[in-house]
Amino acid sequence: MALSKNAVRDLYRERAGSYDITANLYYLIGFREAKYRKMAVSQLHLKPGDTVVEIGCGTGLNFPYILEYLGNTGKLIGVDLTGAMLDKAQLKVEKKGWENVHLIQGDAAKYTFPDTTNCIFSSFALTLAPEYQNIIEAASHSLADGGRFVLLDFKKPEKWPLWVTKMGVAITKPFGVTLDLAERKPWEVMKKYFRNVTVTDLYGGFVYIAAGEKSS
Repeated sequence: MALSKNAVRDLYRERAGSYDITANLYYLIGFREAKYRKMAVSQLHLKPGDTVVEIGCGTGLNFPYILEYLGNTGKLIGVDLTGAMLDKAQLKVEKKGWENVHLIQGDAAKYTFPDTTNCIFSSFALTLAPEYQNIIEAASHSLADGGRFVLLDFKKPEKWPLWVTKMGVAITKPFGVTLDLAERKPWEVMKKYFRNVTVTDLYGGFVYIAAGEKSS
C-alpha cells in the first residue's frame, strides 16, 4: 500500500542521517543514480540567472548539478516535506557557501510557486505525493511560456515480468517505493499541461526522465 503523507515524512526523518550513503549503495547493482540525476538536470536547459524550484529536494544531492548551470546569478529554491532532510541540505549549503540557495519546509501540494520560476524539477520524490497530479498542474500555471518541468522517478517496467518488478520494489522499499505507485503515472499528467513531453527510460525501464515545456 502506498504510504500516507505522514508516513513518508516519518520515513525520511528516520533516513535523513544515512540517506546519501544508502543511496550510493545502489551502485552495487548497477544503478547509476548520480548519472541519472545529471541527465535529468540537463533536460532543464538551464541558463545563468534562471530560477529553479526543486520539489522534494531532500538532502540536496541535485544542488551541485543545478548550480553548475545557474552560476551565482541564478536562484535555487528547495522544497521538502521533512525538516531532517532539509537540515542535511542546509549543511551542504553552508559548507559550499551557496548564497543563492533557499530552503523551504512544507507540503509541495500547498506550495505557491514564484511567478519568476523558469524551471521546476523533482527526482525520486513526486510519485510519493498522493496529490502529484495537483502539483504538476500548479507547476504548469507558475511557469512562463517555454518554462520547463523535468521529472526523474521510478516506473513499472513494461517488459519486466511481475516477479522482477516486485524485486525492484523490494530493493527500493527503504525509500518508500511500493507496487501501488505503479498506478501513478505523472508523465501522462504532464502531457495535459506541457507540450513536447519526452519520456526517456533508464535502468531497464525501472527509472525514467520526463521533460516538457509550458504550453501556451
